[in-house]
Amino acid sequence: MIRSATLTTTPQFVPIPDNSRLRLFSGSANIPLSEEVARYLGVDLGPMVRKRFADGEVYIQIQESIRGCDVYLMQPTCHPVNDHLMELLIMIDACRRASARQITAVIPYYGYARADRKTAGRESITAKLVANLITQAGANRVLAMDLHSAQIQGYFDIPFDHVYGSPVLLDYLSNKQLSDIVVVSPDVGGVARARAFAKKLNDAPLAIIDKRRQAHNVAEVMNVIGDVAGKTAVLVDDMIDTGGTISQGAQLLRQEGARQVYACATHAVFSPPAVERLSTGIFEEVIVTNTIPVAQDNHFEQLTILSVANLLGEAIWRIHEDSSVSSMFR
Repeated sequence: MIRSATLTTTPQFVPIPDNSRLRLFSGSANIPLSEEVARYLGVDLGPMVRKRFADGEVYIQIQESIRGCDVYLMQPTCHPVNDHLMELLIMIDACRRASARQITAVIPYYGYARADRKTAGRESITAKLVANLITQAGANRVLAMDLHSAQIQGYFDIPFDHVYGSPVLLDYLSNKQLSDIVVVSPDVGGVARARAFAKKLNDAPLAIIDKRRQAHNVAEVMNVIGDVAGKTAVLVDDMIDTGGTISQGAQLLRQEGARQVYACATHAVFSPPAVERLSTGIFEEVIVTNTIPVAQDNHFEQLTILSVANLLGEAIWRIHEDSSVSSMFR
């Protein structure tokens, strides 16, 4: 089920005046999240015609004047990634041609983020290509959540605001009042993320899972660095895709004596066979957010979905008011 979480840093909410230039539109990728953000901001989603022609081409038409307005376009580029990315580009282009004053692409989940560098010859750095496409389409600013690689911010030559889903996850875990917590990074690359998470959980100890990846979406877990015996292990990652890494990590933690294992991730990509792996009972709970819509068929008993709508809405409001976004996370 989806639970809304209250931001501990949210200031007193001020309704947007009727003459505000702020306009919020949603792509088709995650309309429920966009509706929640709109409610937080006290606005309605802008009217828009969105349809697909017989040959698959996407058609977008903005159905209200946005001349001189600050437009925020919400669209995670999740599955089907290419369709949702193309829809976002067309939305941006439509707003640019309608003389919007500023266009902000709000991307709760940034697809192609894992293709952030060349690991072999003759590969594309697709994360950079997507950044170029968004910029060339006419976006003036980007707001994204929990990038797989923080360096992607540097791929853009326009302002980029990077926000984190961790306050929502941390609030939920804190309310559970778990004891003897150890925060676990599922790989060496996620150590910085796990360390920051652990610091905000009363400086909980940190453990690392060492693994060897043999192919894309295939991981072989090797061993645990750190003490997890008799503790409540909280595996922290930015996303769960096929679930291979995090489920193998959980199995290893159980073997090493962990009393309970929780999984926390911002983005529930859930490519097959993720649900089968996550629902075996090895996890006490799998905690994700709604940056990506989780189909009803992919819900399972241990799954908890938290809403990041208030967090995104607050970030949009602060951008619109030219105030600090980073202070939300201090």
